[in-house]
Amino acid sequence: MRDVAVVAFAQTAHTAEDQGLSEPELILPVIQEVREKAGTRDFGFTCSGSCDYLAGAPFSFVSALDALGAWPPISESHVEMDAAWALYEAWVRLQHGDVDTALVYGFGKSSQTDVRELMTLQLDPYYLEPLGLDQVSFAALQARAYLERTGRAESDLAEVAARSRRSGRDNPYALDLPEVSPEDGYAVAPLRPHDIAPDTDGAAAIVLAAGDRAREMCERPAWIRGIAHRTDAHYLGGRPLDRSESAAAAALAAGVGKAPVDVAELHAQFTHEELILREALDLGPDVLVNPSGGPLAANPIMATGLIRIGEAAARIHDGTAGRAVGHAAAGPCLQHNLVTVLEG
Repeated sequence: MRDVAVVAFAQTAHTAEDQGLSEPELILPVIQEVREKAGTRDFGFTCSGSCDYLAGAPFSFVSALDALGAWPPISESHVEMDAAWALYEAWVRLQHGDVDTALVYGFGKSSQTDVRELMTLQLDPYYLEPLGLDQVSFAALQARAYLERTGRAESDLAEVAARSRRSGRDNPYALDLPEVSPEDGYAVAPLRPHDIAPDTDGAAAIVLAAGDRAREMCERPAWIRGIAHRTDAHYLGGRPLDRSESAAAAALAAGVGKAPVDVAELHAQFTHEELILREALDLGPDVLVNPSGGPLAANPIMATGLIRIGEAAARIHDGTAGRAVGHAAAGPCLQHNLVTVLEG
């Protein structure tokens, strides 16, 4: 296997409202920034992640390519999911050995739609979707199952939310959210509004490079020492909701437990998901989790998972971590999980 590293990362300042930018206008600044950080405009492979349902148009990723420039032609691919899976495809592409660099980016404008209604469309169309459960409702089912199994309380969820918002205030890219209030009513019990990630607009980009090329492009590359993704049964009644078996399997395959972890960035869109993922990845209390604020401070759908890998890599780049984990999730109730282990 070739050694591949994250050598550059950039993201937009995420917003809760539409800023009037088209997708190419949203993407262009981060593309320019990672090109500058990587010291090149040319990449052997390019892969993006987005969702046509968010854009409300078929093949919306094609128009987004205007941000990269139409000439000269590029080798390009796309995944209709979070761009963390685009990074996985780019990592596989670099293993072929004929190219040494890859550009990965993801974007989403949640302000263009009702995300809770939209995410219902990812459910099984015969048995689950007709029930009318939305994204928050089935997350609440999982939260209740987890609380009952572990004996934890809603106050434990509030602590996760409060810490994430405090960390987010130190992150110039995250939203400035108010303090968590125990007086907030339920969105769907046991989840309150502060337990739910805010839907935001935003984009992010990462540059991968292999071997000596990575060392040339970055003073301290974040080497990908393990990467794997696993999925659970789609039907919610076909798997235990109080835990994430696929996250545990992905962590095992990626080698999370082979050495101590300094920092973990987890794609937890609800407070209980962070607790479930901590358990699945076997992260002890000494592991710094979501120092960026995580999705609970900014959740640009289709880029959030990629940002978790980028934020973890940034800790390697600046020397504040020697070993970090970036995690991404997709599907209802943590159905699909991708785990990346990064080392300096």
